[in-house]
Amino acid sequence: MEKRRIKAFSMKNSVLLLIVLLLTYSLDIEAQQCRPSGRIRGRKPPSDQCNQENDSDCCKDGKYYTTYKCSPEVTSYTKAFLTLNSFEAGGDGGGPSECDKQYHSDDTPIVALSTGWFNHKSKCHKNITITANGHSVAAMVVDECDSTMGCDQVHDYQPPCDNNIVDASKAVWKALGVPKDDWGWLEITWTDA
Repeated sequence: MEKRRIKAFSMKNSVLLLIVLLLTYSLDIEAQQCRPSGRIRGRKPPSDQCNQENDSDCCKDGKYYTTYKCSPEVTSYTKAFLTLNSFEAGGDGGGPSECDKQYHSDDTPIVALSTGWFNHKSKCHKNITITANGHSVAAMVVDECDSTMGCDQVHDYQPPCDNNIVDASKAVWKALGVPKDDWGWLEITWTDA
């Protein structure tokens, strides 16, 4: 009789422990996923208010754009999309860089990261290594590619960035050996340097 109680007690504890482990695992997976945080409605930019220097998109009136407060987990080979951005005064990047409130030369390998990866300026002035097209380049993070807001004057009337963007200067594109006609959108991997 005593052995049955011990087996029953042991079995109940095992099942309970298994349930706790499964819940913990599922919550951990949930925490690693990045889901949209909302949407914003596009507004038509005033005349000459959306700089399309590097084929940048301008917000369309009434169109809804997805926003994110997070980005995919950073790994040793984080998948992302490389886009082209000007960090110079008057360029399509809008205002000065978020890290130092300065403009930067497009001849310097620099980038802006999506909001989740930028992580409240924790990546400011740190290098990342970008790999694509059989080449790698180190680039310094100087700005945020805002995934939470857009379609306003502060964001040059451009839509919010996706949550997996590395917005790069011309110097990065050159260093990766991408033909100039192909600049603008490229699948890459990146990691902290």
